[in-house]
Amino acid sequence: MKIGIQGIRFRRAAGVVVTTGAVLASGALYAAPAQAAAPVPSVVAKGGFVINNANGKTLYTKLGDTRRATGSTTKIMTAKVVLAQKNLNLNATVTIQKAYSDYIVSKNASSARLIVGDKVTVRQLLYGLMLPSGCDAAYALADKFGTGSTRSARVKSFISKMNADAKKLGLKNTHFDSFDGIGNGSNYSTPRDLTKIAGSAMKNATFRAIVKTKKYTAKTKTKTGGTRTMAPWVNTNTLLSSYSGTIGVKTGSGPTAKYCLVFAATRNGKTVVGTVLASSSAAQREKDAKALMNYAFSKI
Repeated sequence: MKIGIQGIRFRRAAGVVVTTGAVLASGALYAAPAQAAAPVPSVVAKGGFVINNANGKTLYTKLGDTRRATGSTTKIMTAKVVLAQKNLNLNATVTIQKAYSDYIVSKNASSARLIVGDKVTVRQLLYGLMLPSGCDAAYALADKFGTGSTRSARVKSFISKMNADAKKLGLKNTHFDSFDGIGNGSNYSTPRDLTKIAGSAMKNATFRAIVKTKKYTAKTKTKTGGTRTMAPWVNTNTLLSSYSGTIGVKTGSGPTAKYCLVFAATRNGKTVVGTVLASSSAAQREKDAKALMNYAFSKI
């Protein structure tokens, strides 16, 4: 009985050999089985979206077109509008006003700790905007680049420019009513729209240089003509240190927005850009972003 089983096994093996030989003889190509796709990650964030930045192809979406509060990820558009100004002089100075400081106090907002009376360059304000997420820097930029005879009019004008840029990008689910994300009830976007805004902003070399910077020390001019060395501004985007290939872009948070993160990374010459909105904590939004980037890179 044992010999019979072995004989059957031998004949089956021989059959396999003959069949394989016939295939090879006919010139047919052997197709290896396709590699299993990476499983779609489960993220805590209520909304998410990721694209291949080379062609705009969607790689992941979770309620990608649902409008949500965006927190300080709004400042991506603030920077984008500034950098789009004609004949922009990044070395032009802005004198820090008491109104900017009072605003920070009244809103209990994130701050670049700008000193009233100091002269700060536009370039420095952009770093103060994007690294420590300074709402005082955002206010200063809106006041500088809006038009009008009063500060209120200039700020309103600047926000109008933000909305005009969103319209130009074809975004139908985005509206800004603030320069920093501290909204007045009508400041919203979606994971898809924020990803598009970031992808567009990343085309600007100055923007790219700023958002990939981990730490920046500004030297400002005091009102008495001296030089002040500011405490270093540290980027709130911890992915820059914890995820290889990260090149940007911006965190955000707030009572309604919860924890948000717009991210971008490049590996092996391929770049992905994405967004998570309304995650449960700063640590979780980072974990969500990492899971989405790993998944996205497995698909391109």
